[in-house]
Amino acid sequence: MVLLQQVGNAVLRVPNAATAYGHRDGAYNCLAIPVWDDPGEMEIHRKWARDLWEALLPHGTGGWYINNIGSEEDDGAQVVRSSFGPNYRRLAQVKHKYDPDNLFCHNQNIRPLA
Repeated sequence: MVLLQQVGNAVLRVPNAATAYGHRDGAYNCLAIPVWDDPGEMEIHRKWARDLWEALLPHGTGGWYINNIGSEEDDGAQVVRSSFGPNYRRLAQVKHKYDPDNLFCHNQNIRPLA
């Protein structure tokens, strides 16, 4: 299944730096969702989704919608950073000021700027 969620409209009325949301210039949020019943078909469906995603990457913003990724341990620090786009550094500075010990580190963690 491929899900294209149109974004824009109200999202575009706010400057990129105004909130944590970092990819206001994207026209769509795209999800490739492999679904299957037979456990023996797992690899074929995973390959389909990964191949599709690789083919779409050059047409994207270079980032991810934050609600569509897992934790840093699941998807990697770069994926988490890319979801905030150019706002990540500013958010890391705020995290350093208010949570320097990184107590609130669950979900898509922003590491305090050292």
